[in-house]
Amino acid sequence: MTCNFYITDVFTKQAFGGAQVAVFPDASGLEKEQMAIMAKELNLTESVFVMPPEETGNSYRMYVFTPNGEVDFSGHPIIATGFVLASSGVITLDEATTALTLQQNVGSIDVTISGEGNQPEFVRFSRQFSSIVDRFAPRDVELAQILSIAPELIDNKHYTARLVFCGAPYLVVPVHSYEAVREARFDFNAWSQSVAPQTTAQEVLLFSRKSAHQDIDFHCRLLGSKISHYDDPPVGTAMPALAAYLCSYDHIREGTYTFSVDRGEAKNRRSVLSLEMDKKVDQLMTLRLGGEAVLVAEGSMKVPDL
Repeated sequence: MTCNFYITDVFTKQAFGGAQVAVFPDASGLEKEQMAIMAKELNLTESVFVMPPEETGNSYRMYVFTPNGEVDFSGHPIIATGFVLASSGVITLDEATTALTLQQNVGSIDVTISGEGNQPEFVRFSRQFSSIVDRFAPRDVELAQILSIAPELIDNKHYTARLVFCGAPYLVVPVHSYEAVREARFDFNAWSQSVAPQTTAQEVLLFSRKSAHQDIDFHCRLLGSKISHYDDPPVGTAMPALAAYLCSYDHIREGTYTFSVDRGEAKNRRSVLSLEMDKKVDQLMTLRLGGEAVLVAEGSMKVPDL
């Protein structure tokens, strides 16, 4: 038995940029143990296995695996899956915007694809979530040691470091400059000796209000004890935490806000994300996250026996 797959670069319109995701558009008959082995073999950020719909209509079950195992939710595989289903002709884009539903372990996710025929141009998904924002965070001196930057680079003028629980806990840290984000290096010894591990957060979402590009509102990067020293992993899964963090400030009044967020540099797979959020008091937050994608490869894989 063999399964066809496509490799896409997500949150970019430039091949060999963004985040790499493999999509198997027809994974019927596969067991999860096989999916895990296949994802480990490809060794990409994520691999997606799509099950055909049980009923008529654009509703598909997707399973997401990293080389280390299955994950319950991830954002950029949604963009990749919508793009591949349209590009490969599994679904047809009859109108300027086509809706479909993708189901992950966390539940159903509404997706829209802009484009015509088999030429998708932009994929966006919507998700509602609850969050808790805690102002308890390590002192600036500790944060600076953890990030290997000078304490004065931490931005306390516009924002402050806060802990955000949104599916997974993130320690969100603002800095003054794009350069500070790029130059930061996670110091495991400083982390282990600070109060940071007591927050239960495993990753730091570092961001700046400045980017190397004028059309970008925030430049982001993830760092943590399980992230390699020079890695710059995709940030799509952390965008609900960023949205909840921003909405915790009084200057973000009720309403709808749209931001452009980028990650990385041209030499290390820069991504550009479109983030739209609704802030309403006493209601679940609504997040819409979208981006472009590029198809870079396709092939087939022999399914390993169990």
